[in-house]
Amino acid sequence: MSKARKAKGLTKQSSSAGGHGYPRPQLQRDQWTNLNGPWDFAIDADAVYRVPRDVKFDQEIQVPFAPETPMSGVENTDFYNAVWYRKTINTPALEDGQRLLLHFGAVDHCATVWVNDQMAAQHAGGYTPFCADITDLLVEGKQQTIVVRAYDDPHDLAKPRGKQDWKRDPHSIWYPRTTGIWQTVWMEVVPDQHITRVRFTPSVKRWELSLHAWVANPHLDGNTLRVRLHLGERVLVDDTYSVTGGEVRRSIRLVDPGIDDARNELFWSPNNPVLIDVDFELMDAEGNVLDTVKSYTALRTLTIQNDRLVMNNRPLYLRLVLDQGYWRESGLTSPSDEALRKDVELIKAMGFNGVRKHQKIEDPRFLYWADRLGLLVWEEMPSAYSFTPTTVQRVTSEWANAIERDISHPCIIAWVPINESWGVPDLPDSFAQRHFVRELYYLTKTLDPSRPCIGNDGWENIITDIVAIHDYDGDLERIKQRYQFTSENLGKLFAHERPGNKQLLLENMEYSNKPIMLTEFGGIAFSRDTKGTWGYRRADTKERFAQQYTDLLRVVNRLPVFSGFCYTQFTDTYQEANGMLYMDRTPKFDLKKIADATLGRV
Repeated sequence: MSKARKAKGLTKQSSSAGGHGYPRPQLQRDQWTNLNGPWDFAIDADAVYRVPRDVKFDQEIQVPFAPETPMSGVENTDFYNAVWYRKTINTPALEDGQRLLLHFGAVDHCATVWVNDQMAAQHAGGYTPFCADITDLLVEGKQQTIVVRAYDDPHDLAKPRGKQDWKRDPHSIWYPRTTGIWQTVWMEVVPDQHITRVRFTPSVKRWELSLHAWVANPHLDGNTLRVRLHLGERVLVDDTYSVTGGEVRRSIRLVDPGIDDARNELFWSPNNPVLIDVDFELMDAEGNVLDTVKSYTALRTLTIQNDRLVMNNRPLYLRLVLDQGYWRESGLTSPSDEALRKDVELIKAMGFNGVRKHQKIEDPRFLYWADRLGLLVWEEMPSAYSFTPTTVQRVTSEWANAIERDISHPCIIAWVPINESWGVPDLPDSFAQRHFVRELYYLTKTLDPSRPCIGNDGWENIITDIVAIHDYDGDLERIKQRYQFTSENLGKLFAHERPGNKQLLLENMEYSNKPIMLTEFGGIAFSRDTKGTWGYRRADTKERFAQQYTDLLRVVNRLPVFSGFCYTQFTDTYQEANGMLYMDRTPKFDLKKIADATLGRV
C-alpha cells in the first residue's frame, strides 16, 4: 500500500477544468486544483507599493486573462508599471509527508508571491513557469491568502517582450501589451519525495528512448522508479530503475519490429501522431509507492541530410504558417482549451503540416494538442529590442528555461532564438552582438543537440542549421527569378540578393549542404474593413485574395531550392489583416481551396 495517501478535501479536476485543461500535460497527477477565476485586483501605475498590506484592492479580474484584455473584466490598455492580485482559498488537509505546491504558468514580467503575508517566490521572465512550495506558510484551520505583484515596465526594451507594443496604441507589427498573470494558476499536493521533471529524447536509429528523470528529496537508502510505456493495452516496456543522486538516466531500448510497415505504425509524424503513454511510480526501498505521475512521449527523429530535412528516415517538406497566437477578446491567452485545439485543427485543415509560433512561448496546452493531433512546431524566443548586458542576461536565462520546459514535446522540431536581428540591431558591425547570436545558438545545441537551431531567422545569418529567408516581394516574376537556383549556383543568391534590404549571410558563412527555407512571405491583406488595417500587399475582394494566394503558393511550391516555407500568416492580428483567417478564426475563403493551394495541387 502506498505511504502517500490522497489528501483530504482535494478534488480531482477534469482535463477541461477552468476551461484550460491540465496545465502541465507531460507530468500529470490525478489531484490538482485550478485557481483560475475571479481574483481581487489593483493597478499600481507608478509601482509605489512594495508589500501587500499597502495595496487597496479596488477591482476584480478574471485570471488568467491579462488586464489589457476584454475577458479579464478590466480592459485597461493604459501604461502602468505594476499590478497586484489577491485570492483567498481553501487548501486541502495535508497528511504527514505531503507538500503543497503553487504553480504559475506565466506572469509578465517580474513576479513576487506572498502567502499569508510571507514571501513565497520571486521570478523574472514573462513566458516561463515557476513554482513555490507553500507548505510551511499555511495557517492551520484558516483560509489562505495569496498575493501576487507583477512588475512590468511598459517602456523597457531590454526585456523579452515579443510583439508587445511600447507605444500607447498598437502600431505597425506590434500589438497590445500583456501585463501580469496570463497563464493558469494552480496547485497540487505532492509527497515529500516526488518526481519533479522528466525528459525523453527519442532515437529512431537506435530504436530507443533516452529517459532523464529528477526526484526531489530522494532517500539515501534507495528509491526506485518504475517506468511503464504502453500504447493503449499494449505494453512496450515495464522496467524499474534505481534513483541515484536524485536522478534516473537510462536508455530504454524498444523492440524493433524490423518490417517497415510495423515500424511506421510506431513513428510519430503529422500524418500519424502516435503517442506512447508513460506511467511513473516512485517507490521507496520497501516497494511502497510514494508518487505516481502520467506522461507521454513519441518515437520520432528529425535530421538534416545535405540540404533536405528528414523525419523518421523519410524526406520532409515543411509547409508552415506563421502564428502570432493572439485572440481579440483575450490577447496572448487562449479563451479556452478548446480554442487551442481548434487552432491546431484549422492549421491542418488548410494543408499546413506545421506552425512557426512567432515571438511567443506558447501555452503548453497548445503543444499538447500539436502532439496529440500531429502538427510540427518551430518554437521562437520573444525578442528584446535593445542590446545591453541586461538584454543578454534576460534572453539567455529565459530561453534556457523555455527549452527546459518544452524539450520533450515531439511536435517541436526546431528552435529559433533570434528573429530578424531584433535585439541585435547592429549585427553586421558589432562583434559583441555576433558573439551573442553564436552564444544562443551553441547554448541551444548544448541543451538540445537533437533538433535544428535557426540562429537568426530572416537574414544576417552567421551560424544556423537552416538558412531561413524572409521575403515579402509581391512580384511573382521577381520571386521566380530570385530563387530559381539549384545547389550548384546558389552563390549568386547569397552574394547579390537583399530581401528586406538585408544581407542574407554575414562573415562568409557557409551555406552549402544546409536546407534553405522561405520562412516569411506573402502577407496578403484582405479584411471586411480596410480602415486602419494593413498588409504587405492587399486584395480588394475575397476572390482576388484567393487567387493571389493560389498564384503565390503555386510559384513557391515549385522552387526546388527550398526545403519548405512558412506563410504569413494564420489569422488577422489586430491591425494586421494578412491572415488566412479573420481574427475570430473564420476562413476568408473555403478551407479545402486553401489546402489545395497550400499543398500545390492547383
